[in-house]
Amino acid sequence: MKRIALLAAAAIAYVLSAWMVAPGFYDGFGPPQPYNWTCPPPQAGANIKPSSGHLDIKVINGKSDVESAFTEDGQLVIGFLPGAFDVTGKTSVAVDITPLPTCPQPTGLRFVTNVYQIAATAPLILQSSMTMRYSNLEPQPDDVYRADDPDGPWTAIGHASSAPPFAIITSTTKLGYFAAGYKESHPASGAVVVGGGQVLPIIVAVLIVVVVLAGLPLAVLRRRRASGGAEDEEGG
Repeated sequence: MKRIALLAAAAIAYVLSAWMVAPGFYDGFGPPQPYNWTCPPPQAGANIKPSSGHLDIKVINGKSDVESAFTEDGQLVIGFLPGAFDVTGKTSVAVDITPLPTCPQPTGLRFVTNVYQIAATAPLILQSSMTMRYSNLEPQPDDVYRADDPDGPWTAIGHASSAPPFAIITSTTKLGYFAAGYKESHPASGAVVVGGGQVLPIIVAVLIVVVVLAGLPLAVLRRRRASGGAEDEEGG
């Protein structure tokens, strides 16, 4: 009887905790460090503003050197191949990554990262790889979006099929504004949903609770019958 009661209590606790946590709870362990938000969601708690990044790329033998620019908190990294920039008349190229101080949410899109501006003092001419980190407090993004202006229009630029946990990898031949997110008309790929929009593990846990609680009266009855039978044998 105690084992059944403990199982029921554990299942109920699971359901309650599942309702309280944010999307992404079922995706595995959390990221190595909290995400630094421009506009933190309510469940984020204490927050540190996101960092910017700066890089000076040398021009060697008429080509920009191979380098990587990144924010100080590591939330965005972009790598440049040798000769990635048109360096005509230049001896170096300055690259700046700046988190936008506002949080645009274009119609039909839901951004789950900060919006970052990447700018350089020379035109980008070769495809460059970029990694954006996102938080476990938001659903997994389905794509990376780019725009020439924070007010849009925003265009999906695709992403790699595999990436480290809580990171999305893409490539671009243009700099500008970048954010990761998903189309609001489609459920985020990081959340398995069923009718009513509830996360599937929550439904499973609810069913476990229902089954366990439904069986409690029968278990109690059997326990009483067993106890009664034992008393009759002792009396006989």
